[in-house]
Amino acid sequence: MPRFPVDYSDVKPLGRTGESITAVGLGTWGIRSEENARNALIFAIEQGLNVVDTAEMYGQGRAEELVGRVARDVGRDRVFIVTKLYPHRFRDPETAIRAAESSLRRLGTSYVDLLLIHWPDDLAPIRTQIRSLEAIAERGLTRYVGLSNFNAQQLAEAVGYTSKHDIVVNQVKYSVIDKTVERDLLKLCLNYGVTLMAYSPLERGAVIRVKPVREIATKYGKTPVQIALNFLISRPRVVAIPKSESIDHVAEFRDSLGWRLRPEDIEALEKYGW
Repeated sequence: MPRFPVDYSDVKPLGRTGESITAVGLGTWGIRSEENARNALIFAIEQGLNVVDTAEMYGQGRAEELVGRVARDVGRDRVFIVTKLYPHRFRDPETAIRAAESSLRRLGTSYVDLLLIHWPDDLAPIRTQIRSLEAIAERGLTRYVGLSNFNAQQLAEAVGYTSKHDIVVNQVKYSVIDKTVERDLLKLCLNYGVTLMAYSPLERGAVIRVKPVREIATKYGKTPVQIALNFLISRPRVVAIPKSESIDHVAEFRDSLGWRLRPEDIEALEKYGW
């Protein structure tokens, strides 16, 4: 049997909010061509992959500006915008609010759907970081709040300090090659009802060279990329956010949905990597 129950749904619960998001979204880190990225994002949203992840540090704010233009092109209500702020923004509530307002100006919107602490700040107590994160939600600048790059111990501490706003997402590195989160973090997310958002799910293309992935891809008549993504979204509460500036690649991501690997093939991939 696979290590986790197989999730056959192409939408995932967003924390315990009662809202769901698509199992595959799109990232915006390291954009080379803004025009290509814009076209790819619009295509993704039109195909139903409406989760778009960005951050204030991506392109020094230019990625947020691009996502804002895309949202205006397709309609704000069609895009689930996720952004992340530098950790030092969360050392006090007013600083956090000002940073969020700056992000919103770049995005050209009055709110984001989900705002994350990009990684934990070693110079501020987690209690303070969470209080500052919640202040952004209290001001109405984000619908939901979450974390990024928090390990299991940090997540447990963060959840313990929330008051009015639940942590709905922890965004971390996770792929068929790097399953570190399966040691303890994914189980903790499941216990807390936190959605795990997997960044670098394709390991900058390295998944296509993994022999078991290639063999299973041939067996299913799929691409290695589709196998790697399907493995992740077969896990409960896991959303994958690959990045591409190619419409063809986004179509490939889209076709990782609508089917699932058989349990024995998931088990085979579980033995690889770590």
